[in-house]
Formats: sequence, structure tokens, C-alpha cells
Amino acid sequence: MPRGLVGLVGANGAGKTTLFRLLLGLARPTEGTVEVCGHQVTADPIGARSRLGYMPEHDCLPLDQTAADVVSTLGEMSGLPARAARQRASEVLDLVGLDEARFRPVGGFSTGMRQRVKLAQSLVADPELALLDEPTAGLDPTGREEMLALVARLATFGISVLLATHLLDDVARVCDHVVMLDGGRLVVAGPTETLLHQTGKFTVEVNAGIGRLTRALTERGLTVVAVGDAALDGEAGAIDVVVGPDPESVLDAIRDTLADLGLPLQRLSSQAASLDEAFMGGEL
Repeated sequence: MPRGLVGLVGANGAGKTTLFRLLLGLARPTEGTVEVCGHQVTADPIGARSRLGYMPEHDCLPLDQTAADVVSTLGEMSGLPARAARQRASEVLDLVGLDEARFRPVGGFSTGMRQRVKLAQSLVADPELALLDEPTAGLDPTGREEMLALVARLATFGISVLLATHLLDDVARVCDHVVMLDGGRLVVAGPTETLLHQTGKFTVEVNAGIGRLTRALTERGLTVVAVGDAALDGEAGAIDVVVGPDPESVLDAIRDTLADLGLPLQRLSSQAASLDEAFMGGEL
């Protein structure tokens, strides 16, 4: 996977957390190899983990400890000297918006604040890659927006992110690349923008000959969906042409077909599908 912000998406049970366990060296692959930041995980799990930050999905924070103590202690466990760990803990808690609350016990924190503490501890040792498991889980709309904004900022600090979530909208908003899993298998991987456009559609509206246009495009192997009852039977109307892996060739086919049939084009527009529509509809 490339550097930057990568979304790891799939339904519950798709294998996202299992993949994280493999990357962290907490589980061994049944076959094949796993390499993280230049380290073969099976051969050098400590080396791999030294370059990783991990934000688990489940509740894992000691409730009687302050946020500063939790983050600095985990910084020391990651290899930072005590003084440097305390300084770094203060910096990352400020980054996630908990500067004034850092000396309060975690037990008095809201769900959103606890998520921020988990994010802070994943960053305290300045990782090359942060593995974030469902960082927006349990958050209200405002908290979700704030968490996504924090995740998006990490790229400006040179930290790559692998964001695991079942909320595809989160990925579409902040991630440059998408990796989709379903039942433990890779469905698709690629740039977010490319996948959105590949699973969208072109809407073609003509003043006459909609039936002939539909038949001609279908004969070219394109998937055509009628827009309204008159699209297939009437002379005027509109159709949606599903975009495949090569949007330019689909657009060329539409243009050439219109020219061959001599049909008057009234409107041609494009619309990208959401990741939810693409994944749930099986278009990817």
C-alpha cells in the first residue's frame, strides 16, 4: 500500500482487525509474508512495531490514570526516555485537543475524549505508520467530524495512516487510497477518486431515438439503465450508462454511437457513485 492516508474498509468480520494483527506481528500468516516499513514482520516483529502506532477499537485505557500518564507511559514502553516521553505526550495531547484535560483521570472522559487519548498514544513515539481501528466508533456527528479532521492532519506531519472502518463515507472524505475487504478477501484497491469515478455513471439525454441509442450501446457491451418509463419506448428520454474500469472508453463509445446514429444530444453529465453504493451494489 502507498504512503499517505489509506482506508481499509469492509463489513464487520471482513478481516480488518485480523490484518492489523498480522501487521503488528500478533498473528502469523498461514502462508505468504508481511512486510511493514521495510521490516519482515515474522522475522522481525519488534522492528516492525517500532515503526508503527496502533489505536485499538476496544476500550483499553486504565480509567484511574490521567491522560498524560497513560500517553507518556506508553511512550516509554515504545523506547522514549522518560523526560522525552512526557514532553512528547504533552505535544500529542495538545494536537488532539486534550491539552487542558491531560491531568484529569481518563475515567471522567467522554467517549470522544477517550478516542482522542487512544489516538494520542498511537502517535507518541512518532510512528512512520499509524494503524487506526474504527477511530470514529461511538462518536456523535460532531465528534466524528473532529476525529476525521485530526486524522487528515496526520499527513501534514509525514505520518501515513491505515484507517480501518465500516463507514465508507469516512474513507471517501479523508483517504487518498482505498483497500476493500470482504470475507477475508481483497475486493479492490486503488486511489479513492479513481474508484469513485469507475463506479459512477454517465447520464445521456436525447430529443429523439432513445430506443435506438439504448440498443446500440447495449450491443457495444455497455450496461444501460433507463431513466423513467419512457426511456426505452419513447423517442425522447434519458439513460444512465454505467462507468467501468475505463471511463474514457465508455465516453468515447457514447460519443461515437450518437454520431453514428445522428441523434441530437440534449445533455451529457457524469456522476460518481459513493463508496457505499459501489460496495453494496457489487460494482467493484
